[in-house]
Amino acid sequence: MRIVLFTGKGGVGKTTVAAATAVRAAAAGSRTLIMSTDPAHSLADSFDMPLGARATPIADRLWGEQIDAQERLEANWRDIQEFVIAFMNWAGVDAVEAEELSVIPGLDEIFSLTDVKHHVDSGAYDLLIIDAAPTAETLRLLSLPEVMNWYIERIFPVERRVVKTIRPLLSRLTSMPIADDRIFAAVERLHRNLDGVRQLLTNERMSSVRLVVNPEKMVIAEARRTYTYLSLFGYRVDAIVANRIIPPEVEDPYFGKWKDIQAEHLETIKESFEPVPILTARLFDREMVGVELLAAMGVEVYGELDPMAILHLDEPMRVHKRGASYVLSLRLPFTERADLNVFRRADELFIRVGSYKRNLALPQTLQRLDVQDASFVDDRLEVRFARETGGRATAAAGMRTEGGPDG
Repeated sequence: MRIVLFTGKGGVGKTTVAAATAVRAAAAGSRTLIMSTDPAHSLADSFDMPLGARATPIADRLWGEQIDAQERLEANWRDIQEFVIAFMNWAGVDAVEAEELSVIPGLDEIFSLTDVKHHVDSGAYDLLIIDAAPTAETLRLLSLPEVMNWYIERIFPVERRVVKTIRPLLSRLTSMPIADDRIFAAVERLHRNLDGVRQLLTNERMSSVRLVVNPEKMVIAEARRTYTYLSLFGYRVDAIVANRIIPPEVEDPYFGKWKDIQAEHLETIKESFEPVPILTARLFDREMVGVELLAAMGVEVYGELDPMAILHLDEPMRVHKRGASYVLSLRLPFTERADLNVFRRADELFIRVGSYKRNLALPQTLQRLDVQDASFVDDRLEVRFARETGGRATAAAGMRTEGGPDG
């Protein structure tokens, strides 16, 4: 099965490009499901037909789904939410307020990702297209499984043992609700689902991301940042789709300056993302709504290319031997040294780029070694590991990247 996720700054035409890709793939014979995880669903508008919270037939070999985030929230969060509400009620919080406060903002969007694993496991489709939310929300969705994985593997088992030990004592001393095995099982089930999604979306032979941009300065800047953060978490971008380009046949003097500006921005896009393929779509003279017009747009974007194909295969992270040392290399394009912070703590390497942080569990080969230095080589962060005759002082003290602060 193949998974392609579309994202981009709000308003760039992300949903239209995703829908056009789905129509073209289905016309080529692939059983295709396009699903929207964007809370502001516009997928049904793009096809000009109603779509449900479950797979709805659109055309031959094509189905669409606009996920009901509230329904997914209740299915995945209800047991945990009931405990949180009970605890807040015990603490004196009004019942209605407790109900509202028990849901973390954005949590409903995160649970929509669990449908990805369900559809892959079903085997009912050849291609799953995800029309994701605008970039900031998408990055939050894609980084959560990694963050939750760290918590579940390191903190959660300790909390569970502690609660199990003190529950008999606390139950005699206080009426405060205490999490039981049912709550912990719900958390573990949620973790398994989200971690399963993460493994699917970072599978280089199955999944890739396509960034949709317009030839505009702010849009390109956000796309560059998004590309960096996606690389940080191991998601592979296999194409950039430059949308709404004024076609050559438009010769009205009013658009002359716009065409010149777009030409400059297109050159910036090519220089920025090379060697990732740049696909283009012209600015049409009408709204591309409905299967017929979306099919025409699919031809415009892909030409003779197979929309299901992996258009570019990147390697965000690798470890290789260099002399007596090992080098962990992570691709971080467009990263300023001042925005980067790297430090070692025990058997983990923490990497922060801007407001996003990833912790890497080091392979056993590197766990036995000490960090010697870190530097940039082209667009890759390289962290060198080797044996330190004086013990593991480097690992304990952290490290400094060139131009970066201490961890």
